Amino acid sequence: MFPIIGIPACSRAVAGHLNHATPARYGEAVMVGAGGLPVLLPPVGEGVLAVLERIDGLLLSGSPSNVAPGCYGVDADATPEMHDPPRDATTLPLIRAALARGLPVLAICRGIQELNVALGGTLHQEVHRVAGRFDHRAEDGAQDQRYRPKHDIRLSGEMARMLGKSATVVNSLHGQAIDRLAPGLVVEAVAPDGTVEAVRVASAPGWAFGVQWHPEWRCAEDADSMALFGAFGDACRARMGRQAA
Repeated sequence: MFPIIGIPACSRAVAGHLNHATPARYGEAVMVGAGGLPVLLPPVGEGVLAVLERIDGLLLSGSPSNVAPGCYGVDADATPEMHDPPRDATTLPLIRAALARGLPVLAICRGIQELNVALGGTLHQEVHRVAGRFDHRAEDGAQDQRYRPKHDIRLSGEMARMLGKSATVVNSLHGQAIDRLAPGLVVEAVAPDGTVEAVRVASAPGWAFGVQWHPEWRCAEDADSMALFGAFGDACRARMGRQAA
């Protein structure tokens, strides 16, 4: 059987109608890289927590939206037009509940930011305005240009062992980034400018990592992405086996 992997959706208005959606490439990476069955979870708040009884893993996708600063106790808002309150209200409690249950979690881009906030950390709202930091936002142009490898990162700990290397090159399409690291998180990759690129949830009973780049982009063509999604899929299958025993 394939592990069932939940992917919380974003809330977006399309032609005047509210839609719940996320880019298809996340589901494709779950199928190709993790060997799982992706299931989209609607951003309906804490009511979605009931699904944790039925899924074997949780993937938190990237998004054009930002985590609202009020979620981490900050009043000043640098990007008020870029929020998704239904997603915030869903993913933050969902992350905490999933980790407490030992559910494997892979958090990507906005996902790593949600992971940090859910556990008590804070964010740089515009990391490109922080002295000494790169502009990590997406470039203009075609998708291949936007998602091209952009900068080096240094890997450490379990992430280095997972990918079998101490450094790699990643894409970069984010405006926000981790500021104060949440308790229980361990940094496992850093960009040359000091931006946190990967974390492990050391306090979680199960497999739980977050990455700031986009490994789902053309996952099957990239050895690092396949290694990461493969490890996630293995963790989901292991938990599925334990639950069935």
